[in-house]
Parts: sequence; C-alpha cells; structure tokens
Amino acid sequence: MTTFFIQQFGCRATQADGAAIERQLREQGSTLAADNTAADVVVLNTCTVTAAADAQARDAIRKIHAANPATRILVTGCYAQRAPEEIAALPGVSFVVGNSHKPQIPTLLHSITPLPQLTGPETPIVGAELACPDNAGAPPARSVHDNRPLHLAPILTGDIFQLTDVLVAPVLGGEGNHTRPTLKIQDGCNSRCSFCVIPFVRGKSRSLSQHIVLSEIQRLSDSGFREIVLSGINLGTYGRDLTPRVEFLDLLRCILDETSVQRLRISSIEPLDVTQDLIDFFACNNRIAPHFHMPLQSASDRILSAMHRWYRAEHYARRVELIHDRLPNAAIGADVITGFPGETDADHAATLNFIAVRPFTYLHIFSYSPRPGTKAASLSGHLPGHVIKNRARQLRSLADSKSAAFRRAQIGRTLRVLTLRRDPSDDVDSTPALSDNYLQVRLPVALPPNQFVEANVARLGDKHLLAEPVESAPLAAR
Repeated sequence: MTTFFIQQFGCRATQADGAAIERQLREQGSTLAADNTAADVVVLNTCTVTAAADAQARDAIRKIHAANPATRILVTGCYAQRAPEEIAALPGVSFVVGNSHKPQIPTLLHSITPLPQLTGPETPIVGAELACPDNAGAPPARSVHDNRPLHLAPILTGDIFQLTDVLVAPVLGGEGNHTRPTLKIQDGCNSRCSFCVIPFVRGKSRSLSQHIVLSEIQRLSDSGFREIVLSGINLGTYGRDLTPRVEFLDLLRCILDETSVQRLRISSIEPLDVTQDLIDFFACNNRIAPHFHMPLQSASDRILSAMHRWYRAEHYARRVELIHDRLPNAAIGADVITGFPGETDADHAATLNFIAVRPFTYLHIFSYSPRPGTKAASLSGHLPGHVIKNRARQLRSLADSKSAAFRRAQIGRTLRVLTLRRDPSDDVDSTPALSDNYLQVRLPVALPPNQFVEANVARLGDKHLLAEPVESAPLAAR
C-alpha cells in the first residue's frame, strides 16, 4: 500500500487543493504518512505568486531528496503549472503535474509506484497540452522508462487555459489547527492584473455548485465544526459562471438559511464586490464574522492603473468607510504590494498616508517580484532591491501600529471567541482563541477546542489579547 505525504505552500486555495488530493488518495487506499521522511511519495503542492515562493519550493525539493533519495517527489500546484521543465530538471523530482491535471494525481500515484526513480530531464510532466497553443497538435511526450504517453504541461503564453472543475475538500489543518475548516468554493480568475500570474496557472473563474457548497457545509457542521471559512481565488465572482447564475450574497443567505453552521467567515474579496447590501447583510447577522479582507495593492491611482486594477483609491476608501460605519469593530485587512515598477517616492507616500488615516486592523505586505509572462515584468522602471526592502519595512511598521491600535480599542469589550487547539509549547492552564473580528485571544483557563466563549478583554499581550471568560463553561451557540 502506497504511503504519501503532502507538503503545502501558498494560499488557502492551494491548501484546499491539497486537502482534496489527500481525500482522493485516502479513498483509493493510500495511507497518509506522519512526515515526508516516512512516505513513499511526497506531493509538493506549490505556489508561484512571488519569486520567493518558487525558491521555497525548490529548497524543499532539494532537502527532501537529500534526506531520502529513494522518496518519489511529485510536484504540483501553481509553480508546476507555470514552469514544469524548470521543476523537472531538479534532482529527485519524479513527476510534475500542473493544476490542469491535479484530479489525475491519485491514478498517477497508484500507477507510478512500481516504476524506478525518474529524475532530471527524464521526469514525466503531466499537464494540459491544449492549454498551450505552441503545443497544439504535438504528439504526447513519452518516458524512456515505460513508454507511456505523457502530456506536455502548458507553458506560460499569456492565454488563460480552460478548466471546468473545482477540487473540493475542506482544509482541516493550518490556522486553528483542525478547528476552523476552510472550504474552497471558487477557483480561477478572469481579471488580468498586470503583476499577477494566477489567471495563467489556475484558469478562468469557475464555481462549485450551490448544492455542493450547502451539502459540504452541512456535513462539516454535522461533524461538529462551529466556524467554517469560505475561500476562493476571486471569491466575489462566485456563481457568475453557473447556470442559472448565482450571486455571492444569495449564496451566503442560503448558507445561513439552509445549514446549521454557527459562524461563517469569508476570506479575501475584491473591494468592488463589497457592496452596501453585502455590508448590511454582515451587520444584521451574528452568524457571519465581521471580517473583511480586501486587496488594496496600492493607494496611488497611477500605480493602480498600471496594475490594471479596476478601482481607484477613492472607491476603496468608500468601502472602508461603509464597513466602519456599520461595523465599527470589524476586522479590515488588506494586501499591499510595494515596489511595483515605476513606483515613485510620492506613490509610496500616498499608500502610507492612505493606510495611516483609515481603520485597517492588519496588513499583508508583499515586495514586488516580476512573474514571467505578466505585463508588469516587461515594464521599465524596476526598482532596486534595497528600495523595495526599505518601503516594505515602512509598511510593516505601519501595519504593526494599526494592529496594536485596534487591539487596544478592544480592551473592556466582550468578544465572542472560538477556542483553538493548544500548541504543545503552550501553557497548559491557558487556551488560545480567535474572536469573530479576527483577533488572537488568550484565556487564562484550560478549555477544550472548538467551543464558543464570551470573554471580557482585560489587557494587551504580545500581539494578542488577554481575556477572562464571562462564564465558567463555554456558551452554546447563539
């Protein structure tokens, strides 16, 4: 019986794909190993959103191969879709499978187990030949070892390949340590932001059917999970590809009306998809977490235009104001890219000033790195590394001060928190928890995970809040 281990990189969507692969492998009879040293096959599920993500994957491949040269390494995910030959050339890699063929991994893994180790230029690459016009009509490649047909993976050409499926399985690991599952309900993106390679490696936007979404959420709720996180590559576009079309807000209404989920949280959503109706829906339902993560990227209109973003700073600011007016204690997070080609000191200052005067509660800061095939990679005006590093440092410092201010504002409030699993290194007489407005909380009592507790915030900790439970026992969901 084949043993496997999945090593994850990147965003919630990538982690959701890994969870789906794990489910499929278990269903076919394979066994999950405790770690990568004990597995017959290690599946690396990669990210390629930055050059650093690519480097992280390559480093992992080298370390796994060095530790156990007999282990087969199967590389999949966004990096595998973007640069299959680059990965196939690395020693120790047995197979490269693009996002286009992820559903075939269980069959492939089952079939390759008896084969000798394949590495370097002989590594089979499995992808979608129709995704790349340059490969159209070309005969499939063949492994010199077994003479089986193998498709060339798509090379980045600027065209978005077509996929019709969404891999489905809740992510039960990661943040919250098996307490807060993430369900991916949408994949792909139809936007063409000039810096982003994701449309090329994940294809066009496509949605999970509403029926499957509802059944998966109810199954998770029946299994005892109290908070479920909805994720997607471009979550606000959910349902636009379905027939009949389904609006994202209508899906949320159905989830609350037709399932027993106790708390629903949404991941990143584009600012123009955050409408007055959506904000009002959040404000009127205590079963949905008051938490909005809206990618900003820049507050310079000139840079937003160069990025091919479909809003300007004033549009984004209006969304923040609407959220803060209706939900003054809501979490408001943003992604920010610093060092985009041509970004001037004035552009950077505009972003700093925009953030400083608005009620952001946390930020994810990314240093720009060119992605092959994107329009931004061919722009002039790429900035020196030391300039980008300094600007990122300034933004992270501002982010820290905004987060600290938000935490201070919670002192004296009563928050509804979900208890999380304790880390082995944690104090046995305390319990980590997460508030509905996305704050890390520490309770000075030992409580089981996955329980809702009302807690009074007493004081600040180190990047978390210290709070006292209002009652000695966890409260039932309201």
